[in-house]
Amino acid sequence: MAGASEHLVGTLPQAMRRDFAGVSYAEAMRRAREIVPILRERAVRSENARMLIRENEQLLHETGLFRFHQPKAFGGMGLDFVAIVDIPAELARGCASTAWSVGNVACHHWILGYYLPETQREVWDANPDALIAASIALAAGGGRETEGGFIINGRWPFSSAVDNADWNMLAVSISDEDGKPPIDWRLCLVPKSDYEIIDTWYAMGMAGTGSKDVAATDLFVPEHRALPLLRCRGGAEHPGAALNAGALFRIPVVAASSHPLAPAALGAAEAAYEQFLASMAKRAGTYTGARVADFQAVQIKVARARCLIDAARELLRQSAIGFQAIAERNEVPDLETKLRFRAHSAFAVSQAREAVETLWSCYGAQGLYVSDPLQRHLRDILAISQHFSFNFDIAGAAYGLNALGGRYGNPTM
Repeated sequence: MAGASEHLVGTLPQAMRRDFAGVSYAEAMRRAREIVPILRERAVRSENARMLIRENEQLLHETGLFRFHQPKAFGGMGLDFVAIVDIPAELARGCASTAWSVGNVACHHWILGYYLPETQREVWDANPDALIAASIALAAGGGRETEGGFIINGRWPFSSAVDNADWNMLAVSISDEDGKPPIDWRLCLVPKSDYEIIDTWYAMGMAGTGSKDVAATDLFVPEHRALPLLRCRGGAEHPGAALNAGALFRIPVVAASSHPLAPAALGAAEAAYEQFLASMAKRAGTYTGARVADFQAVQIKVARARCLIDAARELLRQSAIGFQAIAERNEVPDLETKLRFRAHSAFAVSQAREAVETLWSCYGAQGLYVSDPLQRHLRDILAISQHFSFNFDIAGAAYGLNALGGRYGNPTM
């Protein structure tokens, strides 16, 4: 396999297994805050490596910050859904690419909890630290049912942290005949030996995510590794419910799938804000010598950026808390709520982007130097906002269509 992982794979000896089931939300956040300076110091190296660098991967294993949504039964923290916002957002203050990878990998621990118990044990009994990449582009993969499972084919883009992962969750549309409309939608769990990594990730921002393409040809995926997305739209109807009965595992997978990614934009905006204040506190105009911090126009932009970031954080956190609260009532959110919460995540990213662009607009020519962190924060947040999930025209149109009485047709929602 191209880009084969260098880290420990296979069955992990019992003595080397780490248990994070007793780690609270407060402690997880403390650990995240503690490593922000380390991630910040390594951010340029991460970008140059075009992947989640091994030192960061190891640090995240040691702190358990990949495993905050893994079921406690397998040594994970099993934290409430709001952790998917708060922990990556904090880490992104140091490195948005690393935070994006954490959001991805952590949510795949969460999603694995929806698979059959035997599938969960297959992965986590061998190694509870095993990392799982994904590509959720359903149109990129096609498949057909066969005895005992499915035959799948495809080339999937944007599989973040794929070089570090032992497994991959590949989204596949299942048809009964070639050229026919799909009849089923599956998230196929595939070991790294069964797919090819294609190094396409030469990106202007978020370079450290290593979001490369993966491909598979005529690959057999057994039934127990093919999660039926139609059974993961909220509630306890999914295959893993007998093992994971808590509210975290009653949240709709596709409807909530953008929440693990959006926090990287929050943290990038926060980091840009911090960098801006530190720089402007001592900056004098090159031509006039006047103290830039005394300019009212700059002061107003600082206030606007602060409010945009705060509003984005509140919007994203409250929709994550909303998903959790509905699940705790053992209810399934209706389509209006699902579409509204997805629009929240897209809108939050657009607010974070506007905050960074506001600061950039008065930062001056210093930001042109690649040595200045603000240009990386800008490039990263521009890259994040290009993700399909964060195109507010798409997310907003879906919500508006439903709100105005139209028919929204995504069956996996």
